[in-house]
Amino acid sequence: MRRLLIPILLVVSPPSFAKDLLIFGGDNHDEFLGCLNCSEYDSNSVCNGYGSFGNEFSSSGIWNEFAGFGNEFSSDSPWNEFSTSKSVPVVVDRDGGFYGYFTINIHRSDAVEFAPFLKQLFDITDGDLEKVRINLCKSLGYSG
Repeated sequence: MRRLLIPILLVVSPPSFAKDLLIFGGDNHDEFLGCLNCSEYDSNSVCNGYGSFGNEFSSSGIWNEFAGFGNEFSSDSPWNEFSTSKSVPVVVDRDGGFYGYFTINIHRSDAVEFAPFLKQLFDITDGDLEKVRINLCKSLGYSG
C-alpha cells in the first residue's frame, strides 16, 4: 500500500479555516464549482456526494470525468496534468483572496500549494474521481 503525503493545509481540521475556500472555473472564473472546505452537509460542498458540486454525475462540478471540468483531457480541467490554461479552476475565499489554481499540474508556479497531494490522489486511484473526492474529503476530516 502506498502512503499518502498529506499537506499541512489539509491536515488542519475544517472548522479552523478562517474563510470558506471556493472553487471557480470558466474563462473569467465566474462559474461556481463548489466549496472546498465547507461542511460535507452543505449543498455547495465538493464533499457532499449528493449535492450539485460533490456528485460524480453532476455536470456542474469537478468530479464527473465525462463532463467539462472533470474531463482529464480538457484544458480547463484540474485533472489535466499538463494544462497551463488560465481557465483551469481557481481557489479563492469570499473576499477574493487568491489561493492558486486548483490543478494536479505540479509544475505550475501558480497552483494551490497542495497540488502535489491532489496529483498523488489522482495517480493512486488511477484517475477515479469519486475515489479522489472521497480521499480528499477524508483528509479534510469529512466522511466524503
